This record gives sequence, structure tokens and C-alpha cells, in this order.
Amino acid sequence: MTTITRGTESPARPGNAVRVQDAVIKYGFIFVTVALFAYFALTEGSFRESATLLDTLRYVSVAAILGLGVTLTMAVGGMDMSVGAVAGLGVSVAAQTMVIQNQVGTVAILAVLAAGALAGLLNALLIVVLKIPDMLATLGTMFVIQGGKLILVDGQSITPGMTESDGTTAPGRFTAGFLRIDRGTVLGIPVSVLIFGGLTVAAWVFLARTRWGRVLYAIGANPEAARLAGIRVGGYRALAYVLSGVLASVGGLILASRIGQGDVSAGTSQLLEAVAVALVGTSVLGRGRPNVWGTALGAVLIGIITTGLTIKGLPYYTQDVVEGAVLILALVFSFTLSKRRTA
Repeated sequence: MTTITRGTESPARPGNAVRVQDAVIKYGFIFVTVALFAYFALTEGSFRESATLLDTLRYVSVAAILGLGVTLTMAVGGMDMSVGAVAGLGVSVAAQTMVIQNQVGTVAILAVLAAGALAGLLNALLIVVLKIPDMLATLGTMFVIQGGKLILVDGQSITPGMTESDGTTAPGRFTAGFLRIDRGTVLGIPVSVLIFGGLTVAAWVFLARTRWGRVLYAIGANPEAARLAGIRVGGYRALAYVLSGVLASVGGLILASRIGQGDVSAGTSQLLEAVAVALVGTSVLGRGRPNVWGTALGAVLIGIITTGLTIKGLPYYTQDVVEGAVLILALVFSFTLSKRRTA
């Protein structure tokens, strides 16, 4: 009688349903972006014009750059809720420097970047040294900055030729070179779009191709393990928030150049969009973690939706509904579906 010995059975090949689910998780959000772009391009002739596409990228550049800062803080397991306020602070500082102090644009740029770095340092102090949870600390910073910039400008927007509180006329103005930050072009491409693209590449290289970026991800995944491995967790977390503050101030420079005055309400609406694009980015390619290209794609998607719906003449409040629905869809890709796949 011959004994038949069974070998080790090979694992079952994934079924079609599993493969479809993997494809949806990995490429679903990219498909949504392409599908929406195709829909608006086919139904609205003006949407296909190169000027419209460049204006769309120009429109989302501020939210995208702020989103990059949020992405850096998410990489270390945190969240920067002060980016909108820091961008608004940058607008006020730029206006104060050029219009009230009558300084050149270069001085204003340096002052705005310094203000952003100081805001990031304040967040780092609260989070790393005083051990306040990230979201609570940055919310506190947001309110302090929003109130502080009103004090800085006496609660009023700064415009060239305005009458100051002492009765004198503001001597300065926004310089032509400064206004080129958003209004200028290089080879037909808006300068703000080039800044957005350059910072996106720089942030990707930093996070994905350097030791510092890998350390930030390691801290976000398991800060205690990172500490036991000899990583200075507090220092790297502080770095993420300082970089976020600087990026938010760059967004403020673009905003100031765009509106041409120190609007006290500037930056208020940018927070939600910045957080949204960073969260949307976690769903791209099924990574389930903050990533730079995902954030950039999320910003482009928000721009496509806003521009497309505007061209179709839909009321502004419908745009909020659609953007919220897209965010929920992205979170489903990132958390619900991906967890089911790994279960």
C-alpha cells in the first residue's frame, strides 16, 4: 500500500473581489481626479483652455503650500491647525513692512519668513517642551496669532495711501517686484505655480529621500521606538513645526501679492482647505500615510472641483458640499477600505 504524503498547500490566490478592492484603494482617488477633469473638460469648453488650467493651479497654490506644512506635521503624528493664521499673519506683516514702514519687497519677504519661523517655534515650544497635545497647542497658537495681527494693524486692513491713527498718510506701497510673486509669470506660467511646484519637489525629496524625512515618518509611526533607537524625537518634531510655519508664511507671501493689501481676514479660509488636501493625500496610491505627492494631487482635485463648478454657475455653497464629500471619500479609501484589506 503506497502512502501518499501531502505537501504544503500553496496559499490561495486572491480572488477577483480582493484584486478589485486593492485597485480601488491604490488608484481610486487618481481615477476620481481624472474622471472629474475629463467631465468638466468635455462639458465646458472654457475649462479646456490653458489659461483656465493655469488659473486653477494658481488658485490652489496657497492651500497646497500650507498643506505641505500640514503634511510634515502629520508625518510626526501631529497636526498643525495654525497654518491659516500664520499665512494671514504673513499678509499683515508684508503690508506693515512695505506700506507703513516704507521698506522694499525683499525686506518684507524676510520679515514674513521670520514671522512664520517664530510661529513654528512657538508651536514647538508648546508641544515639545510644555507637552501640550499638538492639535490643542496649534489651535491656541491660531487664536493668539489671529488676535495679535489685529493688534499689529489696529484692527484695520492696511492699504496704500491709508490714513494712519495719528492722522498721517501711509508713505509706502506694495512694490512691483513683490506683486510679481503671484501676479507675475515666467514663460507664461504664474510665479506662484512655480513656487508651488518647486516646494512640492523639495518637500518630496526631504521626506522620501533624506534621513531626516525617514526619521520623521519613524517618529509618526512609533515615537517610543524611535526614542529607544536614539533619535532625538523632540528635536525632529520641533523641526516639522518650524518648517510648517515657514511654508505657511510662503503661502502668506502669495496671498499678500494676490490681494495687494493687508486684509485682516486673509488666511482664515485657508486652514480647512490645507488640512483637507493633506488628509486627501493620505489616500493616494493606497499609502494610508501623509505624502507630498498625495497632498499636491489633493490640491489639484480641489482646484478642479472649484473651477469646474464655478464655470457651471453653481452657487459657492455647493462647492463646500462637494469638497466635503470628496474628503469623506478620501478618508474611506485611507481608513475603511485599507483596514478591511489588511484584516
